Order: sequence, then structure tokens, then C-alpha cells
Amino acid sequence: MTRRENFLRAARFEYPEAIPMIFVYNGSCWQLYPHEALIELMADHPYLFPNFDPATFILPVFDTKHGDLTTDEWGITWETGYPGMIGGIKKHPLADWAAFDAWTPPSPDVNAENEGKRLADAYSAGELRVGGLDHGHTFLRYTYLRGYENAIFDMADDDPRMHRLLGILEDYNRQIVACHLASGVDWMSYPEDLGMQVGPMLSPEYLRKYIKSIYTRLMDPAKEAGCVIHMHSDGDIRDLVDDLVVSGVQVVNLQDLVNGLDWIKANLWGNVAIDLDIDRQSVVTFGTPAEIDALIRHEVELLGSKQGGLTMIYGMYPGVPLENARALMDAMERYAGYYA
Repeated sequence: MTRRENFLRAARFEYPEAIPMIFVYNGSCWQLYPHEALIELMADHPYLFPNFDPATFILPVFDTKHGDLTTDEWGITWETGYPGMIGGIKKHPLADWAAFDAWTPPSPDVNAENEGKRLADAYSAGELRVGGLDHGHTFLRYTYLRGYENAIFDMADDDPRMHRLLGILEDYNRQIVACHLASGVDWMSYPEDLGMQVGPMLSPEYLRKYIKSIYTRLMDPAKEAGCVIHMHSDGDIRDLVDDLVVSGVQVVNLQDLVNGLDWIKANLWGNVAIDLDIDRQSVVTFGTPAEIDALIRHEVELLGSKQGGLTMIYGMYPGVPLENARALMDAMERYAGYYA
């Protein structure tokens, strides 16, 4: 079974061969760990890094350094913290509505020919053909443009300019979705962080009133094309999940310990596929290798099944001991075949 087939079966509860597992280094890791150590870990874990060849691997290169300011195509100014990691916003271009009329949004820059080749290459290699929107495509991008407090006040006031700006964002995203679908994707991802450490970034009322219908319209074409609909959100999204799933999401990527494993089991298990985002705040960073192994085994036993419905992903950031990274990789590979 190819990785593509395995992922699709897991998402659709069609008895995958193994639990799909993904391990990703954040770009900043290449700045703060010995390159040889990271490469060795990749070479030692072929299930997580299939077809990896150290001899041909090209190290990531970053154009910015700590403290650099860059302005993106939306006019948002960012300050770099660690190279390779998204920085913080220093200037919201529409913090004052007076700037709105003179502001020009970008046009979607999706090269259909390049996209088609990328997907064809993925299919030939047995990989999933994935398309998706930018991380933070709607609500977050609105906050990037206006500022978080302004965004919430706009919703409280039902400001007509908010509807106009949300319409611009939706039109931009709609064009990207259409391009991906025309290229033949299997899987469409809609990544948008909506949670904080405790509670959501916006109320369920505001999600339903202003954002949910946009999500639905952006997802509908992908559903009609038979794609798997994947929604990612960091943070505590327990108060929002029901509305997100109703919007048509088939796979929910959410953080494990922030939302609570028992809550995930009680509220999502069996109804929607779970793409479990493995802990980055406690056990994996500060625990022992044995505690890491126990966590992954518990999550697989609690949320997995022979029928499928579980995938797992870990994003590694600086601060994780290399021995813990190895322990996690070992555990992910060990328990991927738990239900085989």
C-alpha cells in the first residue's frame, strides 16, 4: 500500500495498513541543533522520512536574521525572531480604517503548471496529492491586517467594513482552492489557528456569525470534487469543534494535551478522523524517553482502531533534547503498526 493510499484509508475509516505518522522539523531547528544530528535522526527513521537520502539532502537556507523586518504581499510587517520560524507582527496595515480605500490586496500567485507537476510527481512517488490554503487564511489574516483587538471589536460592532474585508479574503482564497482542485488534489487543507492556551480566540457566536459560512463556501468545491477536507487549528478549540465539523471537515488536526485526550475521545472519536498534534509543551520537551513512549502508546490505544480514523503529527521546535526527539521518533514508528 502506498503512503497515499494509507493516508486516504485512515481518513476515511477504510482500514489503513498502519497509522500515518509525520514528523517535521521547524526551520529554526536547523539554526540551533547540529546538522549532523538532525540528519542522522532522519536517516534512522525511514517510516517517518521515506526515501530520505543524506547524500542529496539540501540544508534549508534562510534569508532573514534575528530582528529583521520584512513586509509581505498583504502589507503586513513582520519581525524575525529565530530564522526559520514565523516572527511577530510589528505593523498592521489596516489598523486604521482610514488606510482601507488606498490599500490593494495581492492577487493569488499559484502557477497552475508548476502545481500540476508537483502533484504528478507526488502521485508517481506514491505520496498524497495535497493542496491547501495558507496558514491563517481567513480569521487570522484578518487579525494580521487589523490587529486582534480591532478584529474582535469589528465583530462586536458588526462593522460593514469588516464584511467587505472578509469578502476580499474569501475571494482570494476561493481562487487558490479552484487552482488546487483543477490540478487534481486528493486532500485539501484549511489551516487556521483558532484556539489559545485556554479557550478559543473568538467566541462560538462570532465564528458562526462571521467565519463559518466562509469556511463552508471554501470547502464545498473540494467536497464536491471528492477531496478529503482537513482542518488544522492549534490551541484549545473545544468550544468550536462542533461548528468546524458541521462545516464539512472530515479530518481535524488538533493538539492532544491542550484539548485533553479524554475529551477528544468522548467528542470526536469515530465521528471524524483525528489528526493528533503531539504535545510540544510538556512530556516531549521535559519528560523522559520512557514517558514519551508511554504517551504515544496511550494515544494510539485510546484514539486508534483497526478501521482507521487516526493520524499523528509532531512539529519539533528548539528546546527539545535530541534524545527526546529520538525517543519520539522511535515511538511513532513502533506504534504506527499497532493495529496491523
